Amino acid sequence: MTEYQIVELPEKRIIGLCAQTGNNDPKMQEIIGGLWKQLFEPELFMGFEKKTDGKSIGLYSDYCEDRYDITVGFEVASGEPGKGLTEKRIPGGKYAEFVVPGGGIEQVGKLWSEIWQLPLERTYTGDFEEYMQVSEGKFGEIRIYVAIK
Repeated sequence: MTEYQIVELPEKRIIGLCAQTGNNDPKMQEIIGGLWKQLFEPELFMGFEKKTDGKSIGLYSDYCEDRYDITVGFEVASGEPGKGLTEKRIPGGKYAEFVVPGGGIEQVGKLWSEIWQLPLERTYTGDFEEYMQVSEGKFGEIRIYVAIK
């Protein structure tokens, strides 16, 4: 069985790149992967005070039937979204926290498949992945947070 713990998190303010997709969208991986590739362009986040200590965030929000917004970015303390960037809020509240040790990106999709099978009382207010960056484009531990009642 998939292991997780229940945690309470404060609200997070995210600024990043956003697109709409869905699990049944044949271009889903291409869309999400494209956002992640753009995220590390240094000029995108000039003027922002990042609060993430090297963490990148992938936020799934604004769920509507089989579609949702995917926003990849950083938690910020200040700054306004510039051209091409979007601001989103991750609501404070209760989350099921899952850990993917060792930064295996391919393990993230596998874990999501397992999460979808769990009897969690999801709120769909904003689920997110938190990536610890160990070097440019390389990740260490990954945490998945699923909003629950």
